[in-house]
Amino acid sequence: MIDTINSKELFRSMEGKKVLVVGDIMIDAYLQGSVERISPEAPVPVVSLNSRTTRPGGAANVAMNLRALGADPFICAVTGDDKGRGELLELLEQQGIHTEAIIADKSRPTTTKFRIIGNKNHMLRVDEESVHDINKITEDKLIRAIDKILDTEKPELLILQDYNKGVLTKKVIHHCISECNRRNIITAVDPKKKHFNYYTGATIFKPNLKEFSEGINKNLRADNLQVLEKEIVRFQQKNINRFVLLTLSEHGVCYSHLEEKGDFRFEHFDAEVREISDVSGAGDTVISVAGLAYAVTKNAAIATQLANLAGGLVCEYSGVVSVNKEALLEEFNRYLQSRKQ
Repeated sequence: MIDTINSKELFRSMEGKKVLVVGDIMIDAYLQGSVERISPEAPVPVVSLNSRTTRPGGAANVAMNLRALGADPFICAVTGDDKGRGELLELLEQQGIHTEAIIADKSRPTTTKFRIIGNKNHMLRVDEESVHDINKITEDKLIRAIDKILDTEKPELLILQDYNKGVLTKKVIHHCISECNRRNIITAVDPKKKHFNYYTGATIFKPNLKEFSEGINKNLRADNLQVLEKEIVRFQQKNINRFVLLTLSEHGVCYSHLEEKGDFRFEHFDAEVREISDVSGAGDTVISVAGLAYAVTKNAAIATQLANLAGGLVCEYSGVVSVNKEALLEEFNRYLQSRKQ
């Protein structure tokens, strides 16, 4: 089925699609400079700052990727009531991303990851964050905001992006999935270990190999596809996930999809050969592209390979970046042409 796809029509169909993103948003800050001496106060390098850049990260990067593909993303999330909130909202609004449902909580900081780069080397990361679950008042506000967007905007896809920062509580996760199932809205999940077993009933479940292995408490290998297929299908049946997509780093991706006739289709795609610069944010790109592509095609093979190509493309750049739509289209066309040869 992947060979018959019209790539231009596929990308055109993504434009304007409304998507709700729920999860942990943050600022990715990069402090870049040069190192020419060691501090006299301690045996550490002194970085003379040349530039400071900030980018939306976490679930906000999911929204950035969706926007880059032409979709219309809405974010439901929680920040602090601080300077970081204003900075993050401004970054998102500049890209045309809806921020009205981002709730301020005075008891928490706006999550910020400061990366110190000296002489083009990543030397240190400093995290400003709270990893405790949001309180009940904030949780209720978040659920009301989610329901309002579901009622008024009627998105075709909801993405849950979990970074274990406390926004995706068990109650929030279950509410999102149950409401979307009731409304026939696709849900896509990028899980973390803490909440791994909370996503029963989600349409798309996208862990990486390490997360999946830890989640089912088994030591799985990327080169043993027969065992992977068996374990993924077993997990699918238990957790009622129609589509499980597993990223395998340099070994590519694989997926299992519950077909209309009740059987499971399993397939593996190799990774493209690339110069990897930075894997930060690649998972955000994969869940964005896979979720959006599946929402418009209902084709797991197309969604998986397109996400595989997109994840590889963003790894060629330093820092957290969004996928380039034109480059992805070109890459997908090249892949389709290679299948005909």
